[in-house]
Amino acid sequence: MAKVSRALLSVSDKTGLVEFAQALALQGIQLISTGGTARTLRDAGLTVTDVSSVTDFPEIMGGRIKTLHPRVHGGLLARRGTDDGVMAEHGIEAIDLLVVNLYPFEETVARPDCSREDAIENIDIGGPAMLRGAAKNHAHVGVVVDPADYADVARELETSGALQENTRRRLATKAFAHTSSYDAAIWGYLQAEQSEANFPTRLPLSLRKIADLRYGENPHQQAAAYVSPGSAGGLVHAKQHQGKALSYNNIADADAALECVKTLPPGSCVIVKHANPCGVGLSDDGNLIQAYERAYATDPTSAFGGIIALNSSVSEALAKIICERQFVEVIAAPEFTADALAALAQKPNIRVLATGALSPTQSGWRLHPIEGGLLVQDKDVAALDENALKVVSKREPTPEERENALLAWQVARFVKSNAIVYCANGATLGIGAGQMSRVVSARIAALKAEEAGLSLTGAAMASDAFFPFRDGIDSAAEHGIGVVIQPGGSMRDDEVIDAANEHGMAMLFTAMRHFRH
Repeated sequence: MAKVSRALLSVSDKTGLVEFAQALALQGIQLISTGGTARTLRDAGLTVTDVSSVTDFPEIMGGRIKTLHPRVHGGLLARRGTDDGVMAEHGIEAIDLLVVNLYPFEETVARPDCSREDAIENIDIGGPAMLRGAAKNHAHVGVVVDPADYADVARELETSGALQENTRRRLATKAFAHTSSYDAAIWGYLQAEQSEANFPTRLPLSLRKIADLRYGENPHQQAAAYVSPGSAGGLVHAKQHQGKALSYNNIADADAALECVKTLPPGSCVIVKHANPCGVGLSDDGNLIQAYERAYATDPTSAFGGIIALNSSVSEALAKIICERQFVEVIAAPEFTADALAALAQKPNIRVLATGALSPTQSGWRLHPIEGGLLVQDKDVAALDENALKVVSKREPTPEERENALLAWQVARFVKSNAIVYCANGATLGIGAGQMSRVVSARIAALKAEEAGLSLTGAAMASDAFFPFRDGIDSAAEHGIGVVIQPGGSMRDDEVIDAANEHGMAMLFTAMRHFRH
């Protein structure tokens, strides 16, 4: 375990830098540095050796080249006891500790005014090269990329003047994760510029852990939450005002609820249970209380212990109604009034999440893990062209039926297949989800409406995929359904349309399917 005598520091994130460097200097460690890092250390009264003095070569090309030199990389890669002769021959001194974090590429490209030139100039070259060299040679060199590690490293050096082998190995692993994530972020930026429709041959992922969760779907499973680089908004960036830490299931369900409510008009409410909407309500005039009442009325039983997502500000009146009426795990909304937060505080176990302004999910990829790999597909964000809707029945839907059908279709996109949704008057009336048989989903949705005391007479029915047989339409007719919206495309479409005509239903084809597995 060799003593640490020389350290090279070159960081963009200068959090805790001065204090750490002071701790190193107190141990008699020589500080080598570059550019702005050197200036920061000197301004703090520390003695610093410029890298250019080590390399005997100036920084050139506006700082693009300053550490790419054998006296730097030789000092980082040298194997003690093996490369001593080469080092002596070429005047290379060992560097025992490297402290580097990279140009802020992700922060730069996240700025709305970032130009492509700015992005490219913030691709670090020398930093990743040094990190990889030091991490490779972690048998002899310590490498620090995270200011959160400064205190532990300083403490260990103060105790023994060196770093333990397991510390060097842990830090090296973190360094490789840092460079890997950095390269993936650059790849993601450049990939987004490409107009090719094909998926790339390789798919680098760069995710940062934001929390260890209490457990996964079940208590015997461990879990953690990660965030994508450059992401903004959404559940992972929400402010939690109260309640216990979010669980794996809380996050998954709240994300499903927010994805649905983001697509609805302002003043809407979605209640989710086990990743499926169990109630959706719109309001006539933006009144969230009305929207919540409509959503809750769909399935009060399933709403118990569910997730409530709203797309407008939550008032004190609504907060009190929810608290008095039902047990809820999470309430998520763009914002809450101060009085609403005070009312919700009376139920401290409710997790209250302020998401900020919501916007519909943008196009991109959705990843699904499988054993040994991933499935990757485009997100299902394609909007339905209402002008392309085709009336296939003899009877045209009334304007009200058409409106109900479009709401049912919108909700069906967020229900697990096989999905059936009944809607009328700005609200869901019954939802059937995740069944192996579509007709069984239709029966379950009708049962939910019956349990809630809701009439389906004249309501709309949406199916996320075509009806393979007429039995689903016959079942709907028994409950008084007035209009059906579905993709069409079955070999038995004619039979299904005939069934609709026999029952006096209107039927719309969307030519678009919305499976959700």
